[in-house]
Amino acid sequence: MRTLGNNGPRVSALGLGCMGMSDLYGPADEGEGIATIRAALDAGITLLDTGDFYGMGHNELLIRQALEGRDREAVQISVKFGAQRDYDGAWLGYDARPAAVRTALAYTLRRLRTDYVDVYRPARVDPQVPVEETVGAIAEEVKKGHVRHIGLSEVSAGTIRRAHAVHPITDVQIEYSLLSRGIESEILPTCRELGIGVTAYGVLSRGLLGGHWAKDRTLAAGDFRAFSPRFSGDNLARNLGLAEALRELAVGKGVTVAQLAIAWVLGRGDDIVPLVGARRRDRLTEALGALDVTLGAEDLARIEEAVPADAAAGERYPAPQMAHLDSER
Repeated sequence: MRTLGNNGPRVSALGLGCMGMSDLYGPADEGEGIATIRAALDAGITLLDTGDFYGMGHNELLIRQALEGRDREAVQISVKFGAQRDYDGAWLGYDARPAAVRTALAYTLRRLRTDYVDVYRPARVDPQVPVEETVGAIAEEVKKGHVRHIGLSEVSAGTIRRAHAVHPITDVQIEYSLLSRGIESEILPTCRELGIGVTAYGVLSRGLLGGHWAKDRTLAAGDFRAFSPRFSGDNLARNLGLAEALRELAVGKGVTVAQLAIAWVLGRGDDIVPLVGARRRDRLTEALGALDVTLGAEDLARIEEAVPADAAAGERYPAPQMAHLDSER
């Protein structure tokens, strides 16, 4: 178990990211998704992460179904809001106005069939709305009891300070893995200075570090990795080469590539909670094995040599999406 920030909730050391059960990684098996969430809860995972725009509400409904008959107080649900999409899933921008905060939260609570969200956060900074206004609106919902903690996602150190001055921020959700280490220079030190936790997504770099990716893999319709720079051409070959270097170390320790990659993030500090995006029970079981992996100084040095900082080829999102990342400014 770990605590999110100085005053945040006590959560499992690994969280379950539920996005892929509904969206963005191609077709998913709904029954298997529900079974995976339930298996995660049975295994001791308490933190479930979602977004109201994952499958345009489908992911929240999936979580509601998986939690039927469960103790709500034993689970922490983290929800992102603000991304605007149409019926076909096209991205239309972001809306984090106070009115949008209240509306989105009301719909989320209804879909989840719950009275509160444990952590509520804008998915991205809305360039048209000062972050102080967005956080202030969420803070009003905290007073009403509809939200217990406020989080942020993909924000810069400066934005973190501005938001935290309005209301204590519990955690920053941001990509962090052996292939994405940009937070180490300013964002992570700022979080630690202010007593803010980090929930790290993309710890397997969307499958590149999962140990199961093949260069000639055909992606299903709707899988956004088809447009990801890190999965394209020479970039993919370079990144899979890094994964293979990691595999050699994993084999030597008797673990899988995924377990080694997750364990590396786990070991970056007790204030960091990795989110694993397992869509199936077998992948969940593999990810949980990372909790038993111990990395000593020699292991860390060899990992650093195999996958140096900034070794990844390609940006982590296509250019239009990179432009929405306050964390990259």
